[in-house]
Amino acid sequence: MGALDGKVAFITGAARGQGRAEAVRLASDGANIIAIDICDQIASVPYPMATADDLAATVKLVEDTGARIVAREADVRDQAALQDALQAGLDELGRLDIVVANAGIAPMESGRDGWRDVIDVNLTGAHNTVEAAMPRLIEQGDGGSIVLISSAAGLVGIGGGDPGSLGYTAAKHGMVGLMRAYANHLAPHSIRVNSIHPAGVNTPMIDNDHTRQWLANMMANSARPPDMGNAMPVAVLEVEDIAAAVAWLVSDEARYITGVTLPVDAGYVNKR
Repeated sequence: MGALDGKVAFITGAARGQGRAEAVRLASDGANIIAIDICDQIASVPYPMATADDLAATVKLVEDTGARIVAREADVRDQAALQDALQAGLDELGRLDIVVANAGIAPMESGRDGWRDVIDVNLTGAHNTVEAAMPRLIEQGDGGSIVLISSAAGLVGIGGGDPGSLGYTAAKHGMVGLMRAYANHLAPHSIRVNSIHPAGVNTPMIDNDHTRQWLANMMANSARPPDMGNAMPVAVLEVEDIAAAVAWLVSDEARYITGVTLPVDAGYVNKR
């Protein structure tokens, strides 16, 4: 038996990277999956975003675990589209137990459009995700677990001075406020809400030419270049490391943990 047998997880940004790893890990632990991703390009994002083929690959990987999955293309900025995607999953899978607000972008050095888009996707998108799922979790009366995927940038003041970078840090900090407010609001319903704060993770959002160049420029042009290294001797985390933390937080082993900011960062935040 798996730790999540009989449960259903709703995961945003599930086409690749951390979202895909979370879907596969929770499925391996017994959960069925409702997976969404925009599967389209946002103009201010300079690196290639996920595609429909990426989402199809996630579906195959989840099905290979023996779990069921309902996958839909939807933009977390669009509340109605989120509701429709979630309802499609509920119609087929019957219930909801876990929510992972994972969708995010990092449009560094992208001007004012980058600020608006990263706030809309990373922060408003997380809010929209919880709002879409919350009524069903409350109605069921069985509790539940919500995890917001923030960042080490949600706990410390890192990043460059351009609007996209500032927006990323602001959005990830804002997710902490959302998490804490929802944790208090939903505690009487036995619904737990926590946030996870990774350091750099080996995903297409980080491992691309634009992000590498942005980091190089930030280090070269800063009067006091930040120390971007982790405390432990590891340059980047792997997506499975974040998925493992999610799997623990949503399991009964963490049944009384709520309102927590959990760094999964090889000691990055502790160095600051």
